[in-house]
Amino acid sequence: MQCPKEAVDNILRKKKADFVPLFDSPWGDAMTKWGEEYSRKNGGKALSLDDHFKFDMVSCGGWFQWQAKKDKEEILEQTDDWKIVRSGNGAVLKWWKTRSGTPEHIDFHMNSRKIWEDEYRPHLLSLDKERVDAKSAKENLKSTRSQKRFAFFGNMFIWETIRHSLGDENMLVTLIEDPEWVKDFNRVYTDFWKAHYKYLFEEAGLPDGIWVYEDLGYREKLFCSPDILEELFFPYYTELVSFFHSYDLPVVFHSCGYQAPMIPLAIKAGFDALNPMEVKAGNNIFEYAEKYGDRLAFVGGFDARILESGDKPLIKKAVSSFMNGMKERNARFIFGSDHSLSTDVRFKDFKYALEVYESLKNY
Repeated sequence: MQCPKEAVDNILRKKKADFVPLFDSPWGDAMTKWGEEYSRKNGGKALSLDDHFKFDMVSCGGWFQWQAKKDKEEILEQTDDWKIVRSGNGAVLKWWKTRSGTPEHIDFHMNSRKIWEDEYRPHLLSLDKERVDAKSAKENLKSTRSQKRFAFFGNMFIWETIRHSLGDENMLVTLIEDPEWVKDFNRVYTDFWKAHYKYLFEEAGLPDGIWVYEDLGYREKLFCSPDILEELFFPYYTELVSFFHSYDLPVVFHSCGYQAPMIPLAIKAGFDALNPMEVKAGNNIFEYAEKYGDRLAFVGGFDARILESGDKPLIKKAVSSFMNGMKERNARFIFGSDHSLSTDVRFKDFKYALEVYESLKNY
C-alpha cells in the first residue's frame, strides 16, 4: 500500500494510486467550536485534528509578506469585536476580531497608476529575505515528511493581490480602462513571487507541491470575462506554473466560486489539479471529471451543505455517490469538501462522513 505522500503525488502526476487520499480545511471558527464541544464531553481534553482525521496533504509554509510596505499595517479604529486596518498596500479594511470572514471594503489609496508607481512599486523590485519565514517552513517540512504525508507550500498570487490593493470596483474598471497598468502590476508581482519562492526553496528545501490561491469566481459567474483573464492574468499564471515545474513540483489551482469558463485556461497554463469546485456556485465535478479528467486532478468537490444538514443517511448516501461516481469516471481525485468547513458542520457529522469515505477509499 502506498503511503499518503506517494498516493497524492501519483494522482497529481497522472499516475495510479492505491487509494483516494483525503484533504480538507475546517475554518478556525469551526475548529474552535469543535474543540469546545470535544473538551466538554471529554473531561477538558484538547481536540487534536490528527487524532481523528489525519489529512494526507499538509500546508507547510509559503505565506511570505507580499504587501509593498512591509510591516506597515496601521490600526485606524477598533472595538472588542472588529478593527479597521490600513494595509501595506493602502487598503482600508474592516476585519472581525472574534470570528473568521472576508473584510468590509472601506477605502483604497492605490487608485491610480501614478500612486502605484510612486509609492508602492519601488518596494517590490528586489528580494527581501525578511519577508520569508524559511525557518518555520523547514521545520514543518521535516515534521510532515517524517509522517510520510504530502507537504506543500501555498500562497495567493496576482489576482488576489490586485483585488486587495485596488478594491473590486476600481480593479474592474482598471481592467478595461488601463490594462497596461494591470500588466505592469502583474509583471512586478510575478517577479516578486518567483524571487521569494526561490529563496524559500533554497533555505527551507523543496516541498512536494504548490497551491496557488486565487478566487476568480462567485455564484455562476467569473468576476470578469475569460478573455480578460486570458490577456491580463493567465500569461503570468503560465509563467509561475512553469517556474514551479522547473523544480518538478505539481501545482494545485484553488479558485472559489464558479470555475467552468476558466478551466481551459487553467489547463493551458499547466496547472495539475483544481480545487474546490463549489457546488453551490454552479460547479458540476462529475461533468468536469468527464470533460477534463485526462488533464486535471481534482481536490475537493463534495457539497459541504450536505455535511451541514446533520442528516446521517443523507451524508452516507452522498459520500458514497461522490466516491463511486468519481471512480466510475476514472477521475484522479482527493476527497474533500467543496469549501472550507464552516461552524454549521458539527464535528460528529464530519467524522461520520469520513468513516463512510474510509470504507470506500481503496481501489
